[in-house]
Amino acid sequence: MKSIYFKELSSFLSSVVGYVVLLVFLVVLGLFLWVLPDSNFLDYGYASMEQFFTITPWLMLFLIPAITMRSFADEFKGGTIEWLSTKPLTLHQIVGGKFWASFTLVVIALIPTLIYVFAINWLAIENATLDFGAITGAYIGLLLLIASFVSIGIFCSTLTDNQIVGFLLALILCWLLYSGFEAISRLPVFSGGADYYIQLVGMDAHYNSINRGVINTKDVIYFLSITAVFWQLTLFSLKRKKLN
Repeated sequence: MKSIYFKELSSFLSSVVGYVVLLVFLVVLGLFLWVLPDSNFLDYGYASMEQFFTITPWLMLFLIPAITMRSFADEFKGGTIEWLSTKPLTLHQIVGGKFWASFTLVVIALIPTLIYVFAINWLAIENATLDFGAITGAYIGLLLLIASFVSIGIFCSTLTDNQIVGFLLALILCWLLYSGFEAISRLPVFSGGADYYIQLVGMDAHYNSINRGVINTKDVIYFLSITAVFWQLTLFSLKRKKLN
């Protein structure tokens, strides 16, 4: 699995496109948090990272499919999937290497955002420092969300040999699971009870629960389950393509 992991990392980081994707993510996030009205820290009125944890998942909807779209699509298109299948690696190891490589790349993109925590804390008035415990919990929630998005993105990359199609499939599926069920629950036909259960199917409700700084076991299990389900779907998709 280590060989796949380092191969994927080096392949992405040796590409100019890879750095452009990471740079665009950081620049757009910076614009939302420091420049654009209605969302920037300076107009928020008090020291809080709430805007960051609200905006970042929406940008992750684009960043993660952009990172994962080539995971297996490139292997299918280039014919290297057959070569990969001859290596002494199990499907779990192949998927695991690609999963952890993509997860690591997203975490690398996330690390510079820690500067925002210290910047906001420095800008805060005296006796109004940030709640670092709640921020730590919110970052954990973001990492769980990232893991789920990555597993979805890798699954979608097994469905096609076209990177753009893989990107769009992952984008749509990630949006549906993150915000789609929340939108569906707001339909008048579901008001009065069913809306609550529909919300629980989506990621948004569980992410917002952790985002409040309270790490609930059921929310952690939810994200780990989503990750595991799409991991298994990836294995199933590869087996259908006779990669075993």
